[in-house]
Amino acid sequence: MANPPGILLALEAVTKSFDGFKAINDLTFYLDHGEMRSVIGPNGAGKSTFMDIVTGRTRPDEGTVKFYSDHESEIDLTALREHEINRLGIGRKFQTPAVYENLTIWNNLLISLNRPRDLWSTLTYRVTSEDKDRIEEILKTVALNDQRNNKAGFLSHGKKQWLEIGMLLAQNPKLLLVDEPAAGMSDSETERTAELLLSLKGKHSIVVIEHDMEFIRRLGQKVTVLVQGHVLKEGMLDVVSEDDEVRSVYLGRKREKKIAA
Repeated sequence: MANPPGILLALEAVTKSFDGFKAINDLTFYLDHGEMRSVIGPNGAGKSTFMDIVTGRTRPDEGTVKFYSDHESEIDLTALREHEINRLGIGRKFQTPAVYENLTIWNNLLISLNRPRDLWSTLTYRVTSEDKDRIEEILKTVALNDQRNNKAGFLSHGKKQWLEIGMLLAQNPKLLLVDEPAAGMSDSETERTAELLLSLKGKHSIVVIEHDMEFIRRLGQKVTVLVQGHVLKEGMLDVVSEDDEVRSVYLGRKREKKIAA
């Protein structure tokens, strides 16, 4: 089913303070169905807190956080717990891969499938042909088809990242929040990761937080610059990187040549 037009996620006038420090300060952010967005900003800009608020790990002090799914109207995410938000189809990948290292790649994907999680369903569950087809599809998507029977713990750092993205895909998410997917990767893995995320655009809405400007350039998507918990600038990277204020408060003189290259 094609994604419906219009907004999927809307944060409006959101503020969150920790011990008097405003990690998020009057933040307004919109993401459309099927859109991929890159979010950049210096350390302490509020990027992780932004993701925490969307996924329910942190509740905002002020403002609204609304989600618009395929089959329901406006959903207030601030009224839901973390696991309830996950069930709506909002998945998050942290910077450090979280895979089951003693299980095979196949079994990592199997236990991640979107199916009932209550005790009785788990005890009586039998793998269906649809499950197998879905796992095969994901294995091809994340380029791990030939390693399906290997334990996840033997994968390189980059391939563990791909496996975790595959584990999120197994849950059929509407929204993927991906935190620094290129961190610690080789050049070839970084290129493949960009290709992987771009292949998911349109099928899922995706927010990518990343410090690697070359990776952001490879994605070639709209960029949101966060500074002090607030949106400073939005637009394509080439346009954003030429903004004097962005250069001043985020990129800095030492990094101008890198971003403009």
